[in-house]
Amino acid sequence: MAQKLTNAAYFFTIADAGVIAKVPLLHQFHPPTKILWKHRLQADITDNPPIEAAVHDPAFEREIARRRTFAIISHPDAGKTTLTEKLLLYAGAVHSAGSVRPKRNRGHATSDWMAIEQARGISITSTVLQFEYEGCLFNLLDTPGHQDFSEDTYRTLTAVDSAIMVLDSAKGIEPQTRKLFDACRLRKIPILTFINKMDHHGRDPLELIDEVESLLKISAAPINWPIGSGNLFRGVVDLATKRLLRFSPSFGGQLMAEATELSLEDNDLEDAVGENQAGQLRETLALLDAAGARFDEVRFLRGEQTPVFFGSALNNFGVQAFLEALVRLAPAPAPRLSKGTTLIDPKSTGFSAFVFKIQGNMDPQHRDSMAILRVCSGKFERDMLVNHPRLGRKIRMTRLHRLFARDRETIDEAFPGDVVGIVNPGLFTIGDTLSTNSDIEFERMPSFQPEFFCSLYNGDVTRNKQFRKAIVQLAEEGVVQVYHASDAMRREPILGAVGKLQFDVVEARFLQEYGVKVSSSPLPYVGARWPVASPEEIKKLSRDSSSGTLLATDHHDRLVFLFNTPWDMRRMIENNPSVEFRETF
Repeated sequence: MAQKLTNAAYFFTIADAGVIAKVPLLHQFHPPTKILWKHRLQADITDNPPIEAAVHDPAFEREIARRRTFAIISHPDAGKTTLTEKLLLYAGAVHSAGSVRPKRNRGHATSDWMAIEQARGISITSTVLQFEYEGCLFNLLDTPGHQDFSEDTYRTLTAVDSAIMVLDSAKGIEPQTRKLFDACRLRKIPILTFINKMDHHGRDPLELIDEVESLLKISAAPINWPIGSGNLFRGVVDLATKRLLRFSPSFGGQLMAEATELSLEDNDLEDAVGENQAGQLRETLALLDAAGARFDEVRFLRGEQTPVFFGSALNNFGVQAFLEALVRLAPAPAPRLSKGTTLIDPKSTGFSAFVFKIQGNMDPQHRDSMAILRVCSGKFERDMLVNHPRLGRKIRMTRLHRLFARDRETIDEAFPGDVVGIVNPGLFTIGDTLSTNSDIEFERMPSFQPEFFCSLYNGDVTRNKQFRKAIVQLAEEGVVQVYHASDAMRREPILGAVGKLQFDVVEARFLQEYGVKVSSSPLPYVGARWPVASPEEIKKLSRDSSSGTLLATDHHDRLVFLFNTPWDMRRMIENNPSVEFRETF
């Protein structure tokens, strides 16, 4: 189903019998025989024939309803990748949990599959992990936390229906967490909050709840509450059922923790947690009953409220309860906008998807490139013929791959909400739409404005072929932007990046994946602008520019000016009001 839209706020409503699902802003009725979609956009429905009519197919609708596609976001070292690993453990997707910084007899985290990630103990690229739990199919996207890799994270957020925000109990809201939260808010992505590291000495839980509300301007509704903290952390209380889950540490956090369930009215509560903690717990729960925010599903799915959970990912405390909450609370696939004006229903019969990530060399045996897609509507079937709007032609999709970090498995079908891979023979770039309907085209993704620049030098001229191949691949992935001086005086490629760490990643990947030792040298440029101008105007701009300004071409052969100082940039823009200077493409 598709609807034409105009500019005003509205609630999009669909009701169908026989299926239970959640999408923003879902409200589930009882008895559970209907679903109601209330998808808030900056638009208003007007009468217009649908592009693709939704067909009532109970089996197809059940597949959509059981999908949960979400990202995990946080500031570095809050425990994001550790929580990812423990969700896999409790879902049965791995037999024992790895670690970001592994010790003896313990493997690396599943999502950190790159050699440089394992060496440095940080996430560098977003990773797709698809697994099943309690009848739901999860598409989990573990994202980089470091701000130098934020462009990858922002692209990944375009592909999800919800997000998990992980906070360190000792630090609360940190700078990168706030930036990523704002990106989710801009897209109205529902957010679940997991306050981690309760087994470390941290801040008071009430203080953390207040900080979430005051800094992020969002209502925070606790779903469970911790019993103690640090060495005295004993478990959590489910606020709805008033049941206490008391945990016993597992083998270094590699195996599932044992949990004992007690009632708050149980006479053994004092024996289980201690008389002092039992008294404090009852006082806090009374305060929450009187003044705490109640969870409101509609507000959550609007992005106005976040349910809050407490636990310790490292020691598996509260992880299973959080995983079960994802089944209940995380929304199923929502409608998506095509061309900014048309709403595409996931249940539409026509297949549609978009590319949000390119990743090379995931499989060391093949060294190929994988385009990673979010399926938006319809059902993928093998050998499907689809439209490729950017190329202006049809292509045949012979097979898709289910992804689990670097591992892949060929699949014959995929449904809305799925995040899958397709081998990229050079046909796909980030932002491409693939659809059986030629009228569908999802919004493209602009690149970030680079802030740091360097020259890249090949240390082995006998491997020039591999050097050129690596440059093309990393440019396609969006790891860096690649420029070449238009006057051909400079042979070495120029790299532009959001953060300096990206240059370290480039050097490491050249060596590990292509066998080429490279070095980089910083350049003084501070920014780039793409002029939209005639050849005569370009000549004038280049002639009148200061000595510190370079005219170059990017990897799409578009002209771009690189500026030594902000003053050089302002001067060129102000002196040429008839020319449009774009910050990104």
